[in-house]
Amino acid sequence: MSAPTLLDRPAEPGRAFILTVSCPDRLGIVHAVSGFAVDQGLSIRDAQQFGDPSTDEFHLRMELTSVTGAVPVEDVRAAFEPVAQDFGMDVGLHDLADRHRVLIMVSQQGHVLNDLLYRWRSGHLPVDIPAIVSNHEAFADLAAWHGIPFHHIPVTKATKPEAETRLRELIAEHDVDTVALARYMQILSPELCGDLAGRVINIHHSLLPSFKGAKPYTQAHDRGVKVIGATAHYVTADLDEGPIIEQDFRRVDHRLTPDQLATAGQELEAMAFARALTWHVEHRVVLRGRRTIVFN
Repeated sequence: MSAPTLLDRPAEPGRAFILTVSCPDRLGIVHAVSGFAVDQGLSIRDAQQFGDPSTDEFHLRMELTSVTGAVPVEDVRAAFEPVAQDFGMDVGLHDLADRHRVLIMVSQQGHVLNDLLYRWRSGHLPVDIPAIVSNHEAFADLAAWHGIPFHHIPVTKATKPEAETRLRELIAEHDVDTVALARYMQILSPELCGDLAGRVINIHHSLLPSFKGAKPYTQAHDRGVKVIGATAHYVTADLDEGPIIEQDFRRVDHRLTPDQLATAGQELEAMAFARALTWHVEHRVVLRGRRTIVFN
């Protein structure tokens, strides 16, 4: 079990922050960041770092708390700017009192949606969910039971532009940080993928070999696969080719029927997606081109 962190308890505004840094690797980065924290009255509660030999980049994630009283995140960001400029850093700084806002999209398979909603209601997924969007009406009652606004946006080839316009409106209206595709079976346009780069997470089955099209688990059964899995990744214009956040797998054998394979696969999809989304909203994922560095 991992050690308790700031994210395990409610944050007061201006008292707890997540700092993420990526920059060219060179001597003195940790010293400079730690010195900044001391100068600003910020206690380092947790720190993880990684020097990537394949890119000569350095990545750092820190959980910080103010020991001198509440301070606006804008002031902390401004104070850090000289350090960031000196080292050529890409910087993320987040006040933990600002809860992440996640819009969930789903079609007609509810296993990932149900898992996310359970984690959210039980307090294990530290987000706000302002809306659920679907191209079907199957989960309208479920959304209502949880007290979450449900938006039915049908999608056809002819109406797809209008549907994405409505989706954009909802994202802006609800100040959405991240879009979670919880088995949403429509392809987002390249334009939308580009505009929401790094803000949309998808889950799909990942079988060895990979089976596309209808009834993938029936195909897997027919081929006698020995491993099934799931992959959670950021969405890009290249279908199912975005940077991977998390994967899970399970060994299977000839005794499982296609339905049993599907059930096992759905469990993997729900678990992998929940971990990926949690790490994303906790600012543990560093997105660098086509790959990720995940501090967990």
